[in-house]
Amino acid sequence: MRLRLVVVFTTLIALVIAGLAVPLGLAYASHRSGRLLLDRRADATRFAELADQAARDGDRTTLAAEIARYAELYGAGVRVLDRDGMLVASSGVLDVDHREAVAAALSGRTTEALPPLTPFGPRKVLLAEPSGRDAQVSGVVLVQVPTVRARRDVALVWAGLALGALAALACSVLVARRLARWILRPVTELDRTTRALAEGHLEARAAPSVGPAELRRLEERFNAMADAVSGAMERQRTFVADASHELRTPLTVLSLRLENLHPHLDGAGAAEYEEAFAEVDRLAGLVEDLLALARVEAGAAVADVEVVAELRPRLAGWREVYAAKGLTLAVELPDELRARAVPDAVARIADIALDNAGKFVPEGGTVSVVLDGPVLRVADDGPGLPDTERDQALGRFWRSSAHAALPGSGLGLAIAAELARACGATLDLRPNRPRGLVVELRLDAQPCTDR
Repeated sequence: MRLRLVVVFTTLIALVIAGLAVPLGLAYASHRSGRLLLDRRADATRFAELADQAARDGDRTTLAAEIARYAELYGAGVRVLDRDGMLVASSGVLDVDHREAVAAALSGRTTEALPPLTPFGPRKVLLAEPSGRDAQVSGVVLVQVPTVRARRDVALVWAGLALGALAALACSVLVARRLARWILRPVTELDRTTRALAEGHLEARAAPSVGPAELRRLEERFNAMADAVSGAMERQRTFVADASHELRTPLTVLSLRLENLHPHLDGAGAAEYEEAFAEVDRLAGLVEDLLALARVEAGAAVADVEVVAELRPRLAGWREVYAAKGLTLAVELPDELRARAVPDAVARIADIALDNAGKFVPEGGTVSVVLDGPVLRVADDGPGLPDTERDQALGRFWRSSAHAALPGSGLGLAIAAELARACGATLDLRPNRPRGLVVELRLDAQPCTDR
């Protein structure tokens, strides 16, 4: 948009400059042509008087001497004809068609205008002046003069105008750039702020800046909107965290009381007791997941972390868990990898993916963890998810209808997605071939110190 504004402003100013410079250049060319005509017409008039005097006296010596000196001094061509068109005297070269000029002069008309002069031509101009007294025309004086000096003057003026126009245009471009920057500075600030908000930095606000009053008011209203949205989200997170925290104590008490009731149950109530205890455990797990999600959404600082160092101890623990379940855990990690992330977030995402895989992969299956550059892939050969369900699996409290009987809160992948967002990374679910699911995390491998 800034480029468009600069182009529009510059184009308008260029049109204004051209509207001033072109008429000025043409006006000077016309003025210089008129001045040349006046100067040379005076010379032609003097030659006409000498020609008329020579015709009456019958002595052409003075006339011939004058036109010879004139031709040598100005590089001009002069020719004097009588009323019958016969040559009376001449000097220099006259190489343009002069028949119309002669006819006009014999009818008593003198040359009133010259063709417009430009730096490119014409190289010579012709003037015709009738000679004689009163209304009696006795002959014609033709003067062909070079226009070198006149064209040079026009060229100098036009060059000055062109340089002035270019200088004015350059200044206008600078002014247009500054004006566009001034107009768009609030828009640029809003763009930076919206990008920061989209990346999860809810504290980002548009800094007060210069610019049009309407756009500055828009900045203020945008900040007010961001404050309102951020406040609402913070209240929601606080409520979830407080509610989850407050629920932990009564759930713990309820679990203890259920355990204390166990010795007093008879055989008929044992099944109901187990179901109730399982529901309490499920509710406790849900509360823990809600607390974890609230902590993730509260935000954490992104830093340079050693991803491999975080993953190795976690994967060692999961290898034992998988061995107990009859599953194989294949691990491929580089020697080291530094990346921008929330500390411990990559390991927690791997924990969530491995926990899900451990639930769904049948005994004898294989789960692989591969860290290829900034991409972490956790792939299994379990039942996987159809395309429609993969698009929904990262949502909160979502559970596949085919796996509803398995334990879980439906928040695991949602927590992983929030952790990835906090790291500035992306989390995707992809199908594994020939079957299974791939959880893919793409990190920013460039350390903060390199930016």
